Amino acid sequence: MELVSEDNKKRIDEVCPPSDKPSDIGAALENVIHHVGDMGTYQRLLFVAMMPFGVFWSFVYFGQMFLTATPQEHWCYVPELAALPLDASRNLSIPGAVSGEYDHCIMYDANWTEVLEVMQPPHPDTPTVPCRNGWVFLHYDIPYSTVVSEREWVCDRAYLEPLSQAINFLGSIFGGILFGTLADMFGRVPMLVLANLCACVGGVATTFTSGFWDFTICRFLVGMSCDSLFLMMYILVLEYVGTTHRTWVANLSIAFYFGTGCLLLPWIALWVSNWRHLSLVLSLPMLFVLLTPFFVPESTRWLVSKGNINKAVKILRRFEKINGRKIPRDVFDDFALIARTSKPEKEESALMLFKTPSLRIILIFLIIAFMAVAVVFDGLIRLSETLGLDFFLTFTVTSATEIPSIAILVLLLDRYGRRKLVCVPIMLAGLISFIAAFVPRGIASVSLAVLARFFTNMSYGAVIQWTPELLPTAVRASGASFVHISAFAAVAFSPFIVFSERAWESLPLILVAVVGLLGGAMALLLPETAGRPMPQTMEDWEQLASTRPYQRKRKPAQMGSSTPAAVVQGHT
Repeated sequence: MELVSEDNKKRIDEVCPPSDKPSDIGAALENVIHHVGDMGTYQRLLFVAMMPFGVFWSFVYFGQMFLTATPQEHWCYVPELAALPLDASRNLSIPGAVSGEYDHCIMYDANWTEVLEVMQPPHPDTPTVPCRNGWVFLHYDIPYSTVVSEREWVCDRAYLEPLSQAINFLGSIFGGILFGTLADMFGRVPMLVLANLCACVGGVATTFTSGFWDFTICRFLVGMSCDSLFLMMYILVLEYVGTTHRTWVANLSIAFYFGTGCLLLPWIALWVSNWRHLSLVLSLPMLFVLLTPFFVPESTRWLVSKGNINKAVKILRRFEKINGRKIPRDVFDDFALIARTSKPEKEESALMLFKTPSLRIILIFLIIAFMAVAVVFDGLIRLSETLGLDFFLTFTVTSATEIPSIAILVLLLDRYGRRKLVCVPIMLAGLISFIAAFVPRGIASVSLAVLARFFTNMSYGAVIQWTPELLPTAVRASGASFVHISAFAAVAFSPFIVFSERAWESLPLILVAVVGLLGGAMALLLPETAGRPMPQTMEDWEQLASTRPYQRKRKPAQMGSSTPAAVVQGHT
């Protein structure tokens, strides 16, 4: 279908020579979306379609915690005492077991025949040795066999669990680079499909592993999809809703869908009660993604940036049909004129992130802020195992904060802006974490952790929405992926932050607090995007970057953009 009639093309060329034609494709697209419906039937259907991807995201992000959970009650296995009840064999062989406080990694070096004769523990001065024949695991707190208990990743092998999780996050870094780059080259929808299939294949393959490295390779494959399997859909939907609806769509999609997945995950694990079956249950539903190309449209902004105007027009016509609203001819003509005269972005567009000095500065601040929020978010969740209450209940209660905290965020985000809603909550979470580090483990520490998670959810939701709003279309997918993978690089250390509890019980929460305060400070240095259209071009972005606080004033000739502010801001 021809978007602009031949008569109109001639009229445009006569009245508006190429050198004088407007170049603000972002404003033109915003105007088209406004006329077709800022939140019409198609946009509402796309919002609902985000649900499985949000749930899958939570399964991929936190699923490994339930595959590798460590039963707290475990001790050295002594074959000579195997015929005795578990409590009796533990009390006879493990120093301090009678009093209830014992080392999980040592046993008496005793004559077990003599011990069985008297049925009394060896003398306290009896030498001890590391576990020689494996461990006994009581599955009271984790009522099923996990990778850790099956493969005995405890004591001198305990580092294998955080290492496997860190490698999983390294997969997220590699996958973020790969899928983000390919998304800017080949489109968002193909990478959405590929990322979900990657997670599915890795999750299914996990069930056939038998050691550390084969398990870790499979989890690396699953990690590659983390973020991209939802982020691509998230970016797509945000680009098709009007500016006034962007905040609630961006945040409620995470609260309802990712939050629901987090609430379901511990109870699915308890219901399945087998780590291999659990991996299958969390992975096979991702085959749903094969239906995606039939109902999810490609990004019109991306198509225009690549010069594929005809396909962009077909997608907009589909919005007209489903929403039941006709786009005025002159609005379509304006869009076509700007799209036809704008230059397609080069395939190397991701390099713009590094070539533009002002963009480079903003990226540094954004990356540090995002990394801090992600580490606090992830660290508080992973501490669920060590806060003194039931792991599954603690995980559920902290996850339940997702919906109310994001609901409050939606009410405040457009009123007070992204900058404040990233900075203030994460700093509060940091302060609360610091207080929690010095209270007894149990109800008090869990309550403070829940409150800290509440505020962290607000910052996380705000910074996730803020990221694509700060980036121009040509680098939005690759740029957002780059920011997210930087966060994953930081989060790769969060299992070791939790592991640091072995050195000092309060250390993990103190580290989380310091990181939270740092992230809040970095957020103050970023430009505000509330109420502004997403930047389409680098010129749009330069105008946005010029509004950031605490920057040195530059001379007009050095501003790097000749686009008038009124044109950049566009219209709805």
